[in-house]
Amino acid sequence: MIRILKLLPANFGIPIIVVQHRSKDERTLLEEVLQQKCKVTIKQADEKEMIQPGTVYFAPPDYHLLIENDGSFSLSCDAPVNYSRPSIDVLFETAAEVYKERLLAIILTGANKDGSNGIKKIATMGGTTIAQSLETADYREMPQAAINTGFVQLVLTPEAIGQFLLDTMKN
Repeated sequence: MIRILKLLPANFGIPIIVVQHRSKDERTLLEEVLQQKCKVTIKQADEKEMIQPGTVYFAPPDYHLLIENDGSFSLSCDAPVNYSRPSIDVLFETAAEVYKERLLAIILTGANKDGSNGIKKIATMGGTTIAQSLETADYREMPQAAINTGFVQLVLTPEAIGQFLLDTMKN
């Protein structure tokens, strides 16, 4: 992820929302460490917070992160999905309903199948779907599961994903 985020300029005009599977009991400095290495603003998403361009939001540990129709976040303590809370599928499925063809979804390295159902919904709604190339993934199961759906449009290295994001912002 750092290989992608460090390529983005401070004035990157697109919001990025990240779900990373983390334990609710684990104290992490992920956002702080990334902020030191990246130019874009990095923070944990808050309930009812309006999504802003140029910000990278992380789902809080032990909460599903949803996108509301007004462009704000909501947090949920509903049961885990794909053994995960937060779940990528929960984010992707709600984001697909709101952003439709304007949504770009990326599945990176991971050790379960979370995100695959959301990839299908995003592609069906006209959004763009990308998976990390298997040879660059530390854990291949997540990008492989997404690719296996048949709904992933591009398979790219992290550096190529970063360039794709920069090109998307320019267009």
